[in-house]
Amino acid sequence: MSARLASARRIVVKIGSSTLVSPEGEPQRVWLNRLCSDIAALKAGGADVIVVSSGAIALGRRRLKLAKGALKLEEAQAAASVGQIALAQAWTEALAANGLTAAQILLTLDDTEERRRYLNARATLGALMQLGAVPVINENDTVATAEIRFGDNDRLAARVAAMVGADCLVLLSDIDGLYTDNPVTNAEAVFLPEISEITPEIEAMAGRPGSDMGSGGMVTKLLAAKIATAAGCHMAIALGQVDHPLRRLAEGGRATWVLAKSNPAAARKQWILGALKPAGALTVDDGAARALRAGKSLLPAGMTAVEGSFGRGDAVSVRDGAGVEIARGLAAYASEDAARLIGRRSADIESVLGYAGRAAMIHRDDLVVL
Repeated sequence: MSARLASARRIVVKIGSSTLVSPEGEPQRVWLNRLCSDIAALKAGGADVIVVSSGAIALGRRRLKLAKGALKLEEAQAAASVGQIALAQAWTEALAANGLTAAQILLTLDDTEERRRYLNARATLGALMQLGAVPVINENDTVATAEIRFGDNDRLAARVAAMVGADCLVLLSDIDGLYTDNPVTNAEAVFLPEISEITPEIEAMAGRPGSDMGSGGMVTKLLAAKIATAAGCHMAIALGQVDHPLRRLAEGGRATWVLAKSNPAAARKQWILGALKPAGALTVDDGAARALRAGKSLLPAGMTAVEGSFGRGDAVSVRDGAGVEIARGLAAYASEDAARLIGRRSADIESVLGYAGRAAMIHRDDLVVL
């Protein structure tokens, strides 16, 4: 299984509060520096790495001298607002010590579900990775209400993995994987090194959260696995509280791997084709139709007509001159702007629209040719 991490080109790593934050409410700086050296090694090998880090509330509650135990929502938000500064500083220092630049991104559930915000977040993450930075993501607890919160960073990490087309998600936790029962209370519990399908029997094995600082448990990890594997992303549950946890995993360290049945590109294209109803249609000329079949993106110059009312990121049908649907994809421009770009060169987009948009009307990564 070590090959799954070594061969991954885009990796999301989630760190739980109990792994990152000491019982005294301080960052585990030595451990964090060693983790960041693992991240640097993965990046040196050509992989993009995104971090989803818990710990803001755990760090903030100590600084605000909040009592142990459950916090009210407003107390948790206050702790997060203080702790996010400390968390960002810890990551900035540890990554910088390994020659890397940290970037902070705060997300809520709405940011991964509302189409425009989803696209903006994905574009920002893509730009950061292209520029060599390491995005460090946390839930935006300071503004999220109970209705728009994930409540745990396992599922947030899985949504991020799906958003960016990651091929590997690693959940670093206070347990080294999934067992048939709680290994703390049942010595007969059997470790499961690989799961090819999350069955009701597998779900029944999951326990409840077992850490005072974290909000996740094995239940949330399996929910995360469903999200990740549906997007073509393998997921590993591994022990975080060891030196160099990612290097250990890459060298074959103990972990439970939940396997995806397809790769991220295939899963995304299946989602575009099967799960999204087209909101409009684009007609293209013969040259554009040939380019699409050759695996190219759809450029504005190849469009001859725009039908329907759709927003940026909506699914649209692509038709040839005879009206036959030849492809389906996600529009980079809303219908009003798309109509203004008919037949235009990509170099003309800024002068036509008044802003520098994307060169393609539909990027090939967002396109399924029928």
